Amino acid sequence: MLPSRLPEPDLYLPRTGEPSLRWGIVGVGWIAGEFANAVRTHTAQRITAVASRSLDRASSFAATHGIDHALGSTEQLVTHPDVDVVYVATPHSAHLSIGLAAIAAGKHVLIEKPITVSAAEAKTLADAARAAGVLVMEAMWTRYLPQTSVIRKLLADGVFGEIRTVLADHGQAIPADPQHRLHRPELGGGALLDLGVYTVQFASMALGAPTRVAAVGAMSKTGVDAYATLVLTHEGDAQSTLHTSLLTRTPMTAVIAGTEATLSVDGVFFAPSSFTLFSADHFGPQLTWSDPTGLRLFDGLSWEATALARFAGEGRTESPVHTLDETISVLATLDEARAQIAASASASAS
Repeated sequence: MLPSRLPEPDLYLPRTGEPSLRWGIVGVGWIAGEFANAVRTHTAQRITAVASRSLDRASSFAATHGIDHALGSTEQLVTHPDVDVVYVATPHSAHLSIGLAAIAAGKHVLIEKPITVSAAEAKTLADAARAAGVLVMEAMWTRYLPQTSVIRKLLADGVFGEIRTVLADHGQAIPADPQHRLHRPELGGGALLDLGVYTVQFASMALGAPTRVAAVGAMSKTGVDAYATLVLTHEGDAQSTLHTSLLTRTPMTAVIAGTEATLSVDGVFFAPSSFTLFSADHFGPQLTWSDPTGLRLFDGLSWEATALARFAGEGRTESPVHTLDETISVLATLDEARAQIAASASASAS
């Protein structure tokens, strides 16, 4: 039986007691720009510094976003006295080294997803953060969106009954340029790490870590996974079916289906969106939720920045809604899927 109404989201609203931290950004690519815009417009946080290997690019980014300090190296940024927290927006392959440098400098760290390129690297990062007593979060912005707060409450309330199925897909038509970072294995490219991570974290939120991973897909000419379908078995024989691709744009929707109710999240499921909760009865009642905050698309990056500031103000060293252990677990699933696809491709080529 569906609830009479959907729960209200717990929002990471700015100026609700969180400290106004001074942020430094490493990397000046597209996502760094979107993050800077969101933070400047929708939070009480302050971006005080930006670093790039190219000082000219850092200076241009700083001028565009009203940032005081443009720096030519990671070391200069992580040790800068006007930086409390470091946002890492570089290619995946550099996440571990920059994260460790920021931790060693005593800074809190928000690292773009995937937090590193493997579970082993993520554990190294987590161990260092815990030893230093600083807060480290993966920038899995989906976990901090209003819709996710409502979904988590529905999960906690047992509204779905026994969850049997999770479905999610994330495919984008990435340009075929072999120099694009997602086609370059040395930068941590591939569909699974960059796009599929959203689907795996969604399944993890609903069902926890899988007990078995089965993956099929194909490798690109440049040596990264081009597309993949994962079938994950979870405790109690629940199943997740997840798809990702660099070759085609897919609906980017997600579903949680249980014995009492089914939830369908509209595309793009990992960005500010809407969803419908259906009764298990095929012609039964349904409830629809839409984001009431007015924040759309990449404005939603602001929620994770305010969340980090709140957690830091509370003295936390990790996110309570996306823990470091879960982050490592998600990467372990991706490790196994990538290994299976690479092994299959190798066997087919021999």
